[in-house]
Amino acid sequence: MNDKWKLTIGSSRGKEFVNLYLNNKRFRYWNGKTIGLKIKSSDNAQLLKSAFELKLLEGWRPVEKRIVKVKQKPITLLSQLESELNKILKGNYSFHHKRDCKWVFSELSKFLSERGLTNSTISTINTELLGEFITQTKWSNRTQKNVLTTLKCLSNTPLKERLNLLKTRKCKSNLHKPIKNIQELLNDLKEHNQNLYLCCLITYGCLLRPHQEIRLLEWSDIDFNKGFIALSGDRNKSGRNRIVPIPEYVKEELVRLNVGYSVYVFSKKGEAYSKDYFSVLWKRFKEQSRKDLSGITLYSFRHTGAIKVFEKTGSLQKVQQVMGHSDMKVSLTYLRGLEVTQLDVEDLPTL
Repeated sequence: MNDKWKLTIGSSRGKEFVNLYLNNKRFRYWNGKTIGLKIKSSDNAQLLKSAFELKLLEGWRPVEKRIVKVKQKPITLLSQLESELNKILKGNYSFHHKRDCKWVFSELSKFLSERGLTNSTISTINTELLGEFITQTKWSNRTQKNVLTTLKCLSNTPLKERLNLLKTRKCKSNLHKPIKNIQELLNDLKEHNQNLYLCCLITYGCLLRPHQEIRLLEWSDIDFNKGFIALSGDRNKSGRNRIVPIPEYVKEELVRLNVGYSVYVFSKKGEAYSKDYFSVLWKRFKEQSRKDLSGITLYSFRHTGAIKVFEKTGSLQKVQQVMGHSDMKVSLTYLRGLEVTQLDVEDLPTL
């Protein structure tokens, strides 16, 4: 044989081993198992080197290990969606958005499993099948629309392009009812439950969102001297820093409540209440109230506040600012949903 080889003793982290250089390839040996000998380099590296040299002279040559390339399985649609879902669950998104994403992913998993398509990739899922999933008759028009919107949030570009081709049946617009006699309702709330009353008062007066922004409101967010509430981007839905002024009637209630030993404005033994706290209180209030509160929710106080701001200022930009909307189009759609008249009779053309 014309093979070129060389043996040396090497060392790694204080431990010796035998180096074999064969035709410009390197092999490392810590023992003689490969040549049928029970010798360890840690016991006698020089003896192990001599044993390999004898074997090489006898014609023995090491067998190169074959590198088996594992063929990667194509990424399935569900695995890609699950990856996006995990990002959303770890991200700064609302409880409801995370809940909807989890539910849509679960429903799609069941849908594909029933059809034996659990391992399908994006390329094998056609638009018709996606349409069949979204327009299931067990869902209302509004649910179908929400499923489509949520699925887009979970999707990457190729799948989103197909989803953009799908249309759901048009939903009838829900009219969010503003509160006609806000003062009277607030008085009733004050007698019923102080926390619920203050929540509704802040929702109306400062236009903060009740379940997240107000429930988790901290005393450090409130500047009584300058008269405003400041929330950082990770504390509100828009993701941007938000500063709202405090009306005097809200400030008076907050000053009276501030006892100075709790982090949160609303707390139980120093801890913030659960996410359903105000929802449960509102439900109990509606059950015992003699007033017709059908169609009125906690957000109705925010809707009513938005209408008052627009009626007083006539400025859509100020509505956007105080509501914390990221886009003025959102504010415009919001007011239209409340059926706020933005034109007077005098504004119409005359002959």
